[in-house]
Amino acid sequence: MAEVVRLGVVGAGSVALRGILPHLSQEDVRDRVRLAAICDPVPGRADAAAARFDVARASADLDDLLARGDVDAVTIASPIGLHYEQGCRALRAGKHVHFNKAMALTARQADELIALARAGDLKIVASPGQMLLPHNRRIKEMIAGGAIGRLCWAACGVAIGTYHEDEPVRRGSDVLSSIDPSWYFRKPGGGPLYDVTVYALHALTGILGPARRVTALSGLRLPERPVAGRLVACDADDTTLMLLDFGESLFALAYGTVAGEVTAGFGPSFFGTKGSIVGLALNGQPFDYPGRDLAERWTDGQGNYRLLPHVVGTHRELEEMHVFEDIMQLVDWVREGTPSVATAEHARHVVEIIEAAYRAAETGQTQELRTTF
Repeated sequence: MAEVVRLGVVGAGSVALRGILPHLSQEDVRDRVRLAAICDPVPGRADAAAARFDVARASADLDDLLARGDVDAVTIASPIGLHYEQGCRALRAGKHVHFNKAMALTARQADELIALARAGDLKIVASPGQMLLPHNRRIKEMIAGGAIGRLCWAACGVAIGTYHEDEPVRRGSDVLSSIDPSWYFRKPGGGPLYDVTVYALHALTGILGPARRVTALSGLRLPERPVAGRLVACDADDTTLMLLDFGESLFALAYGTVAGEVTAGFGPSFFGTKGSIVGLALNGQPFDYPGRDLAERWTDGQGNYRLLPHVVGTHRELEEMHVFEDIMQLVDWVREGTPSVATAEHARHVVEIIEAAYRAAETGQTQELRTTF
């Protein structure tokens, strides 16, 4: 077993401040992982975050974080459009990597990241690890066991709404409470597909397996958004409807939109010849899964995340529990040699679905997918 994993945090924005740093600064994980370093290009932000969460070293530059010998692995928590380039730099520097969603913007970028990891005998864990959730594994078992007869079609998706504009870390005036969300609405990496629909697609494909073809319509409904008293120009598509082909005439609708949802939360819905699974209900009645009684003690909609293997004690009261879990999946893999189901190959397939959907919308042609997992 390896010693304690020394972790570098790349980016001191919203997900780091609300989730990564609060979880990893807890005393109960210090025998396995330590916050060794943090970097962020905004002047003073890394220093302020390091002081608040007792991180050993702060810098404004990723190369500085990577150059010293006090970091074994990194979690990349920067804007999505930077993940590929920063991941390449980390892997070339010999660091294991956890990617917050999404790991890249294209399948070929993901190919390169996976190849770099293999060449360096390094580990990648890519969020979101939706198949770590007990209810998703139970849904997969029920469908395979014929609980809803022959599966006919499925649906999944998320509406982004004003979630990012409303986050508390964006409402203040100091360097840790005035995080600019503008990148979520701009290319590269902005829009709901890479940001939130990625969760639904990981669950859908985790349950059904890889998709084969994608077609889509996509566009921009809100060319401007009000953020912190100013109008932000948007150029990333904010409304996308996709059709996925899983073979043998099994199709799924997937969407990422500004507003409005036709499914329950981030979870897919499944429809068969003998019924349906919608949310956590089989034919309208709650179904059982490991830990359900514990999850139902909370009414904030986050109960099932509290069933993740490392989410215990104080961690059940902190935000971004799933991100903490995915990081701990990497920690376990590095220390104990235990691979995670939150694989780079699965994440690459979801990235290819999103990439292909945009290309299908642009060309008007259905896109064949080449990746699997």
